[in-house]
Parts: sequence; C-alpha cells; structure tokens
Amino acid sequence: MMLVRDYMTAKVFTIRNDKKLIAVQEIMHWARIRHIPVVDMENRIVGLISHRDVLHAAVSSVLTVSTPERRHHLGTIEIEAVMKKSVQTISPDAAVQQAAKQMRESKIGCLPVVADGKLAGIISEYDLLGIVEQL
Repeated sequence: MMLVRDYMTAKVFTIRNDKKLIAVQEIMHWARIRHIPVVDMENRIVGLISHRDVLHAAVSSVLTVSTPERRHHLGTIEIEAVMKKSVQTISPDAAVQQAAKQMRESKIGCLPVVADGKLAGIISEYDLLGIVEQL
C-alpha cells in the first residue's frame, strides 16, 4: 500500500498567522509553491493560504496601482483575514488513494499532513503527479 508519509513533502514552508500577506507572496515566489500552512507557536495547523487567496486579496489593486503601491497594500493585509480557517488534513498513515479522493471530492490542491496534532508535511497535486509519473 502506498502511504501518504512516503510521498508527502516533509520540509514544508509555514507561516504564523500574525504575519502580513506580503510575506506569503514572497515565500511563494521564492520557493515556487502554491500553498502555505499557517501554524501556531506549537506547529499546530490553524489555517492554509493558497496562491489563489493571495491573488484574490490583491485583485483590486492589481489593475489600478503601481508595483510598489501593490506591495505596500499587501504589506497591510493580515494573513488571518485571508487564510482558510477550516482546513482538511490527512494522516501520514493514510493511503495516497484516500488523499487523492479527498482532494478531488473537495476540489482542493493539497492536504496538510498532521500527526499527533502537529504538522508533519503536505501532500499536493504535484506529489500525486509524481506517483503517476513513476507508474
């Protein structure tokens, strides 16, 4: 059986909810990722922010202002105001088929992997495509 733990990304970029949206945008751009789990001081997941969430928050400023003004605007938005607070997760011991099914049924691009209440990794569409590529 193929388990989530064997295919998830264990080294995950995370962010705390007291940061600003500009930090999310910079991490996503630098690391070339589309999802960032939001964690508390004990590494428990409290939310998830996606590239789409960042774009949605910034869409009003994209067409009408310059890049420096847009960056300033993103620097004023709290992550807590934009992140998804109701986050589906999965266990590292779950089958990857379960992860794929859950992601397809919910139309989401990733699942944070949680073990003992703490973030252990993330499995995304990209990880699942890697499995298909190996077949």
